[in-house]
Amino acid sequence: MAVEELQSIIKRCQILEEQDFKEEDFGLFQLAGQRCIEEGHTDQLLEIIQNEKNKVIIKNMGWNLVGPVVRCLLCKDKEDSKRKVYFLIFDLLVKLCNPKELLLGLLELIEEPSGKQISQSILLLLQPLQTVIQKLHNKAYSIGLALSTLWNQLSLLPVPYSKEQIQMDDYGLCQCCKALIEFTKPFVEEVIDNKENSLENEKLKDELLKFCFKSLKCPLLTAQFFEQSEEGGNDPFRYFASEIIGFLSAIGHPFPKMIFNHGRKKRTWNYLEFEEEENKQLADSMASLAYLVFVQGIHIDQLPMVLSPLYLLQFNMGHIEVFLQRTEESVISKGLGLVKVMTLCPIETLRKKSLAMLQLYINKLDSQGKYTLFRCLLNTSNHSGVEAFIIQNIKNQIDMSLKRTRNNKWFTGPQLISLLDLVLFLPEGAETDLLQNSDRIMASLNLLRYLVIKDNENDNQTGLWTELGNIENNFLKPLHIGLNMSKAHYEAEIKNSQEAQKSKDLCSITVSGEEIPNMPPEMQLKVLHSALFTFDLIESVLARVEELIEIKTKSTSEENIGIK
Repeated sequence: MAVEELQSIIKRCQILEEQDFKEEDFGLFQLAGQRCIEEGHTDQLLEIIQNEKNKVIIKNMGWNLVGPVVRCLLCKDKEDSKRKVYFLIFDLLVKLCNPKELLLGLLELIEEPSGKQISQSILLLLQPLQTVIQKLHNKAYSIGLALSTLWNQLSLLPVPYSKEQIQMDDYGLCQCCKALIEFTKPFVEEVIDNKENSLENEKLKDELLKFCFKSLKCPLLTAQFFEQSEEGGNDPFRYFASEIIGFLSAIGHPFPKMIFNHGRKKRTWNYLEFEEEENKQLADSMASLAYLVFVQGIHIDQLPMVLSPLYLLQFNMGHIEVFLQRTEESVISKGLGLVKVMTLCPIETLRKKSLAMLQLYINKLDSQGKYTLFRCLLNTSNHSGVEAFIIQNIKNQIDMSLKRTRNNKWFTGPQLISLLDLVLFLPEGAETDLLQNSDRIMASLNLLRYLVIKDNENDNQTGLWTELGNIENNFLKPLHIGLNMSKAHYEAEIKNSQEAQKSKDLCSITVSGEEIPNMPPEMQLKVLHSALFTFDLIESVLARVEELIEIKTKSTSEENIGIK
């Protein structure tokens, strides 16, 4: 019935001139076409669209069918044969329909979804959207509208935080970032190829500049990056950042000029919309750009090499302030350059100075500031020594709080328990590399021992005794299993090394998950015995903690019985 209705409408419209189509015809065409899709008459619909006689009708009315077809393509439960026909219909509609109407229709479809469907919609529609825009004359306005719509939708997606989240890409943001670069490239190339600098080309440059600045703020301001030595080639945000910075230079805004003129009264570049929101939009974008260049080293080879480290530090203080004023842990961490110096600098005196400076910085913060900083560093430092340093600071804050007449809410009760969840756990359970994490584990055990001694179960000021069951399951029990596994592994390695010593052969050993090749047997034994000594030390502190817990709980139980 739906097919007959559609054919009847088309037959009536075939004898009309394009300008004689009535609003009623558009409505009837849309309704009949939708019913064909809903009732599964896709083959017949495809034939109607392919018919050369219907070309003018499809050009004017066909865009109304794009929405229903796209929604069918986004449904996962459609048969492969049906999906193939839907794709053919969609491709034909993109090819034949009025591009102006199609542009608006596609952007409406991009704006519709929420949650995980945002990325699915964008990935499906980016290529057709690019095709449609390239047909239009007023390209600057169209690309600006499209990029703004796409960015608004992508900004709703959560930015993955950890390496695992980036690799999983549950919400599809990483895929969308890559696809968005491919979408934008032809328009950047158009600006480069146009040597006339026409008004339309200048407008296109402005729209692309606007998009680059927005991208520097979201997702790149909060995005985390793999270590350059690790998997830089597989890092989607590093790729996205590199391309965005490349776009800036390609459209006539080389980033060195932008970075070094930001904040000056007289600038060699100007963009009114961003000037109006300088303390908000531009400051965040420029801080993000500076971080990408100076910390992540993206396109850093384009900067003049005559700049002194002192000048660069002073220059970047404004950007550091922007990061530290934000509330997101992933952003605050980008302002903490000291951690990189503490852990990566080859000069020992500088590492020690950085540690002392970090302590001075911690001392200047109020309780809430310290709490926020500790959470941030525990989540982002990825260094056992730094984490141990922070855990010691947490212990000091708890101690000060317990000695006051009024408890500090940030280092007692529920807030402290939330912080302890980051401290009293093993990142990979019993399979955590205990040798590599030994500094952190020892600091955690010492903190737990302190809490057990200082906080009575009946007082429970810290909240420790309420959470003891979770601490045992998430930290103490896995630590026991991990110690047994680690000791067994290293004892086996010692046995192998002793046998190699007898035969005077060179051999390799595995320490902290890495193979150390061709080490003399006597040196191997020293390394292995040192590892066993570390495990024995951890085990002795663990035993003492468990002993104290048993004594305290037994004592409290006896007191309660006595009261009754």
